[in-house]
Amino acid sequence: MNASTTSSAAGPVSYYRFKPWNIGRIVIWSLFAIALIVAPMLFRSSLALTMLSQIGYLIIICLSYNMLLGQGGMLSFGHAVYTGLGSFIAIHAMNMATKGSAGIPLVLIPLVGGLAGAFFAILLGFVTTKKSGTTFAMITLGVGELVAAMALMFPEFFGGEGGITTDRVYGTPFFGITFGPAIQVYYLIAAYCFVCTAAMFAFTGTPLGRILNAVRDNPERVEFIGYNTQRVRYFAFIIAGFFAGIGGGLATINFEIITGADSLSVLRSGGYLLFTFLGGATFFFGPIIGAVLLVLASVLLSELSKAWLLYLGLVFLFMVMYAPGGIASLIMMNLRLAKYGKLRPLWVSYLGLAGTGLVGVLGAACMVEMTYHLQLNAAVGPEMNFLGATINAKSLTSWFGAGFVLLTGGGLFELCRRQFARQWSSIQEEIEHEIKRGEAL
Repeated sequence: MNASTTSSAAGPVSYYRFKPWNIGRIVIWSLFAIALIVAPMLFRSSLALTMLSQIGYLIIICLSYNMLLGQGGMLSFGHAVYTGLGSFIAIHAMNMATKGSAGIPLVLIPLVGGLAGAFFAILLGFVTTKKSGTTFAMITLGVGELVAAMALMFPEFFGGEGGITTDRVYGTPFFGITFGPAIQVYYLIAAYCFVCTAAMFAFTGTPLGRILNAVRDNPERVEFIGYNTQRVRYFAFIIAGFFAGIGGGLATINFEIITGADSLSVLRSGGYLLFTFLGGATFFFGPIIGAVLLVLASVLLSELSKAWLLYLGLVFLFMVMYAPGGIASLIMMNLRLAKYGKLRPLWVSYLGLAGTGLVGVLGAACMVEMTYHLQLNAAVGPEMNFLGATINAKSLTSWFGAGFVLLTGGGLFELCRRQFARQWSSIQEEIEHEIKRGEAL
């Protein structure tokens, strides 16, 4: 442990470095491991356990997708191909092991899916990564549509519209664990989640990971110093396919069924893109947030409202317009404020934005729900339930009230937003002044 002293306007400041250990990073990874272990103890219902299992393997899939999008600048519309094909190879391996023709224990099935994902990434990625930018995105879209169409053309392998089922309880128990109970499956997924997340984080510090960032930012400069940019993209594509296949294998173990059209579809790839972006593709932990949001939206929000896709689209639209860095960027900006002691003055503004924004959202949601009720549930009558209140969807009073709430909330939100923008700009100027003063000292 080394003690160092630096000077500042407030006087000398002592700090400690623990070499060669990075204590902060150890603490963060320890907290991540503890969260994975403790989560099922805090959320005990079967629904919560199912959601936690889905979050576990979706973290792997979203992080593998971000290896392309965030680290390599490759916008892919076909990532579900490698997740889905990994799932199919995994489920066939499970069925073979059940029949006794393949001695593969269940704990290695995700690796089978990962190797399958890497194999198909090797097969398809060489052509896909020949181009970059928009051309790369269009090629991945075409490959995704091609493979999804093949799912119905080869029912012997993909199972047709009914898909393929399996039984995860086979062979001798692994140290007494049969993987029949959902809690045992969760901890298997959690173990793979932690190891794969750590491996993908380690990849960001490798020479290949660094040069992949350079290819994203300035491919001409990378070629000038002697690197083959297509080969760099190709290797990263293979690694991303490997981890995507692991996620697909874990999904197979969790659900014990896989359907071709759904698992390989462009819609599934679009979901990975959407929530990786919402979480924050420019930060490593952003896709982890995106995976949590994906499960919450597909499981909880879809049960609360039939218009959940509309709400999701609006959230994506506003995030693109006002926070293109995703939720992770918002977190990091506020951590920067906290670092310089400027976060506390913004709490009142944040509360004002949250309160007025919530009022406006409630008004808009009420109008949307009344519209959906009149279009889809007109046969059951005009009355509907909205947040515990009974509302007549055909009453002008209901529409006028919802519109008034929307306009009132929107107007107050705009006033708070302008005040917040002025306060934010002032604080940012103060921070920049402190940074320049520190550099001068």
